[in-house]
Amino acid sequence: MLVREFMTRDLITIPTDTSVPDALRLMRERKVRRLPVVDHHGTLVGIVSDKDLLYASPSPATTLAVWEIPELLGKLRVEKVMTRGVITVSDDTSLEEAARIMADSKIGGLPVMRGGSLVGIITETDLFKILLELLGGRRPGIRVAVAVPSIKGELSKITTAIFQAGGNIVGIGMKNILGSNGDTAEVVLKVQDVNRETLLTALRPVVNEVLDIREI
Repeated sequence: MLVREFMTRDLITIPTDTSVPDALRLMRERKVRRLPVVDHHGTLVGIVSDKDLLYASPSPATTLAVWEIPELLGKLRVEKVMTRGVITVSDDTSLEEAARIMADSKIGGLPVMRGGSLVGIITETDLFKILLELLGGRRPGIRVAVAVPSIKGELSKITTAIFQAGGNIVGIGMKNILGSNGDTAEVVLKVQDVNRETLLTALRPVVNEVLDIREI
């Protein structure tokens, strides 16, 4: 799965001379939390978030008179509050790499480039939706979490056991369990077409422990 498959293509951008109130109004109207900023050539030069704009607005404790605030904000342009060192990804970046960049950089969105052109944006919301699909969150079934040795071939044992029991795996995820020298992994599966007891009977011989099981 690549960024270009899930990015937002109907991109909303603003020029550098957009006022802070106009940028906030656009975000609220289009229900977005960040806007790429482009120069008069359409080249990406920055990105601004709702937090950037709200921090730029006067606080309730300001000493400005109430009639001075709109005038002051109307003169403040996004180029003064935007982030200039924009972190971007290409449209053929893998989703997991985009997620790693966001997590490591503590940012909620990445403009997407193809060559020198801005072609989209991918955000934390997009990644949450993808995670939901990967784990089968929108599909009914039995969600089961199991602990297994973190060695080659263990996942194959689990999927084979479920298949032989008549189950259909519609979601899967895996992580290492820390605190046990990294030698144990937790596997979470969403399974259809099999009942709870049959699934437990199939899994117990091939896992260390059933950590959780529930119908969703």
